[in-house]
Amino acid sequence: MTMRGIKKIFKTKPTIEGAGVNLNRGFGFHEIPEFDPFLLFDDFSGENVSDYIAGFPWHPHRGIETVTYVLHGAVEHQDSMGNKGVIGTGSVQWMTAGSGIIHQEMPKESPGGLAGFQLWVNLPAKNKMMPPRYQDILPHDMPVIEKNGAHVRIIAGNFEGVEGPVRDLIVSPTYFDITLDADMTFVQDFPVGHTVLMYIISGSIVEENNSVVSSGNIVLMGDGDNFSCTAGKSGVRFLLIAGKPLGEKVAWHGPIVMNTQEELALAFEEYQNGTFIK
Repeated sequence: MTMRGIKKIFKTKPTIEGAGVNLNRGFGFHEIPEFDPFLLFDDFSGENVSDYIAGFPWHPHRGIETVTYVLHGAVEHQDSMGNKGVIGTGSVQWMTAGSGIIHQEMPKESPGGLAGFQLWVNLPAKNKMMPPRYQDILPHDMPVIEKNGAHVRIIAGNFEGVEGPVRDLIVSPTYFDITLDADMTFVQDFPVGHTVLMYIISGSIVEENNSVVSSGNIVLMGDGDNFSCTAGKSGVRFLLIAGKPLGEKVAWHGPIVMNTQEELALAFEEYQNGTFIK
């Protein structure tokens, strides 16, 4: 058994996206390919309505999956396929853009503000033009396992033989929301070669050298087959995300991610001439 040590720590950076949403970016374009198959991670939480209410008006996606997890508040969505609804507190929307979708995500004003995250998952070249689809997951759909001071909410992947509700994914990633009591240790096996990362939502973890990594940090783990982390004195809540790298070329501009510049140019040409939606 080979333990995964911490490879690198990324402090989230304030970023403005959409129509003026103030968010914190954990990683994105400039970190390619360190997080392969993951492309981007944003924490769009905000206490003040002015931080988030402008939202993300109509925009296209192709070649990726977007995973929106709302901890508190609500995000209203609508798309070119005629779908509409609200991603509420504790819910997840796993959207496979595939060949192309045009949608908008508009946060609603919520007492106590908005808290949530968006992860972009790359699609392999052979699946980039697949039909778009959604998986909408409500809080009661997500299994929760309590073990050794850990509270594990399973969104995707397997923990202790229990499968998360998000199924039939192309990349088959792991996505857990974990709360760990003070000084307790959480352990999970992952295949060698898979990318494993954490996002610390609140509290802190303690490294092997007893230094502390606090909230607002992305922790990219080194290789091995065993992941382990220990909570600090106040406990920790974190997202644990893992997946097998694609190892493919990335051509990325804005909300569209393809494999070549020619594919990228074609996508924007189709968006402009009205043939984007297949």
